[in-house]
Formats: sequence, C-alpha cells, structure tokens
Amino acid sequence: MRRGGEIRKARRGERGPGLVAQLRRPPGGRDARIMLLAQALDRAGTGVWAAACVLYFTFVLGLDAGQVGILLGASGVAGIAGSPLAGHLADRFPVRSLLIGAHLLRLVTLCLLLVVTDFAPLLPVVAVTHLGDRAAKTLEMLFATRVAGDRRATYQALSRSSANAGYALGAGLAAIGLAVGTRGAYHVLILANALSFLVAAALVWRTREPRGRGLVTAPAPVDAAPQTAPPAGGRSPWRDRGYLGFVLLDIPMNLDDSILGIGIPLWLVSHTTAPHELIPAFLVVNTVLVVVLQLRVSAKVQGPRQAAGAVALYGLTTLVSCVLLAAATGGGAWAASAALLAAAVLVTAAELMRSVSSWELAVSLAPREARASYLGVAGMAQSVQKSAGPLLLTGAVMAAGPAGWIALGAAVAGLSLVQRRASLRRLDALAAAPVPAAAAPA
Repeated sequence: MRRGGEIRKARRGERGPGLVAQLRRPPGGRDARIMLLAQALDRAGTGVWAAACVLYFTFVLGLDAGQVGILLGASGVAGIAGSPLAGHLADRFPVRSLLIGAHLLRLVTLCLLLVVTDFAPLLPVVAVTHLGDRAAKTLEMLFATRVAGDRRATYQALSRSSANAGYALGAGLAAIGLAVGTRGAYHVLILANALSFLVAAALVWRTREPRGRGLVTAPAPVDAAPQTAPPAGGRSPWRDRGYLGFVLLDIPMNLDDSILGIGIPLWLVSHTTAPHELIPAFLVVNTVLVVVLQLRVSAKVQGPRQAAGAVALYGLTTLVSCVLLAAATGGGAWAASAALLAAAVLVTAAELMRSVSSWELAVSLAPREARASYLGVAGMAQSVQKSAGPLLLTGAVMAAGPAGWIALGAAVAGLSLVQRRASLRRLDALAAAPVPAAAAPA
C-alpha cells in the first residue's frame, strides 16, 4: 500500500501544480499576477458589452441591420490597424505606459456611447474602441513576452484560462441587464465595461516596467548565442517576406474563432434539425474546456519546434470538425446534435493548440532586437480573420452546403502543413545565422 501511495504522489508531482496554484505563482511573479487579474477584469467587461452591443444598437438606438453591420465591419477594420500600431509604439515607448493608455482610451470611448446616439458619430467611436481593444491585447502579449521569458507558453495558458473565465462571467452579468431590457439597464452595462477598463488601468499602473527603455524582451542570457546585429534604425517586419508569409498563413489558423461563434450556430439553424436551444451549449463547452485544459495543452508544447507540430494538429482537428459539420445534415435531431457538439469540442481543441503555437512561433520567428514591431504585425492575423472569417463562412462555405465545409477543412489542413514546414525552415535558418565577429579591442 505504501508503494502504491508513493507512485500516486510521484504521478501528481509529474503533472505539476494545478491551475489555481500557478495563478498564484505565475511565470513573472508579482507583475504577471497583477497583469492576469487586470486581463480577467478587462475580459469580464468585454463579455458584458459583447453580449449587449448588437441589441443596444438595434433596440435602444434604433439602428437598422445594415447600419449595425457597417459599425461592426468598421470596428473590425480598425482592429487590424491596432496590433501593428501597438507594436510600432512599443519599440519606442514603455509597454506598461502604452497599455494604460489603451485602457483609458477605451474608457473614454465607452463613456461616449452614453451620449452619442446618431450613426455618423457612432462610427468613429466604435472603431476607435475596437482599435484600442486590439492594441491592448497586443501590448498584453508583449508584456508577457518580457516578464515570463522562456515560460511564455505557460503564461499564455494562464492568461487564456483567466480571460475566458472573465469573459464568461461578463456574459452572465449581461444576461441580467438584457432581461431588464430598459435604456437604463443598457447604460449600466456600458458603465460596467468602462469600469473594468479603469480598474485594469489602475492594476497595470501597479506593475513595474522592466529596464531597457521600452524594449519588449529582457536582455538575452549571458550564455545565449548572440544574434546578428540589427541594421541602423532597426529591422522592419514589413520588409521581411518570410515573417509576412508566416503572418499570412496564420490567418486561416485562426478560423476556429469564426467557426465556433458563427459557423456552427448558423449551420444548426439553417441546415440541421437540431434544437435551437443547443446553441448556448457551444459557448459553455468552449469556455469550460479552455479554462480546464489550456494549461495542460501548453505544458505539452515546449519550444518553437513542438509549436510547429501543433500547427499540423490544428489543421487535422479542424478538418475532422468540418467533416462532422457536413455530416450533421444527414440525420435526425439527436444525430445532428451529437455531431454539432462533437464538432464544437474539436474546434475548441484546435483553439487550444492554436493559442499556444501561434504565439510561440510569432515570438520565436521574430528577431530579438525588433520583437515588438514584429509581434504587432503578427497580431494582425487574428484581426483579419475576425473581419474576413464571417464573410468566408456565410458567403462561400455554407452557401456550398456540406461540400463547402469539407473543402474548408481540407484547405486549412493543407495550409497548416505549409505553415509547419515554413516555420521549421525559418527556425533552421535563424539557428544557422552567422555570428558577427566581435570588434577588436582598441
């Protein structure tokens, strides 16, 4: 019996500390812990507004469907610019100060929604809000890259778990306001989101900016191999075709977001006999699995080469989920429900792998001395997908019926193999880069 108890203890030790324990002692220590709390509160406010914004624009402000579509489309385009802008500024100013500024910018624009009711002035207000959203997410990633160092994958897992929990909490709180349904109730929801930005800014202010005049990455370890010296004026990701190719291929590697949030619900309503009451279950399944499993998945992806392998698994998982969606039209309500739920689970599995692989490769494939601007460009992949993904699914994939889903899955699987091979080739090239000769002593 003692022998069996020792084995069980050893296995528990191999699994490492759990989610709660790691949230208490995350990579990066005190500053990382404060930042994770700020992110959770930020996402809780975002969850409140995301659940209420369309209804607010429609039933409170009286906008028609076309105007709401233009508002959301403009916000998506503005978000594309938010990531590279944040990365460009982070090469010149402290990340901590920029992140506080992004929170305060969103605080101001959210409060403007309380008084701006006409469509024309609403357009820039909503666009700037979303630009601040994407800039803040990129700056949070840059901050994590700095404070967590080589354990950034673990930090990313903790970040996603806490953020998803906050988002679910916000959506639940929004349900109370939506049940009341008055203009005052919607204003309370807007103020709740604005308050989350204010508290997040205050928490970020309590963190400490690492030394380095705003550089995103901490200095390289003493025993680390030196990299090629940067040219005068720094390196530009816009002139790095290899990195731009990675970002371009990373766009379809983010399609799980649109498949889960738009594709599966619309497919259920328009092409299957599954009950409509099943739709909220997709979000519940996704949120629970991300909170519970993200840390475990991240622990299995150590380093950029394993991250490249996770990209291939992303493509395969997405392909199987798309086949299930195509098959959901061929049976009764129970069979369709089972297929759709299984597809939601697989799309969530793809999301778990993507959240680790995409960030790890974005960091590892970028030169150390210009990592901030490179990661800003990498952040565009998710923003472009959020704008183009829904149009792709509704305008092409679902219009083609079950064959459209199979074609989409096959395309993503094929591109994931291209992404994996290109990433490994770039990693090999970076590892084989010549080391500049040291300057002779005077």
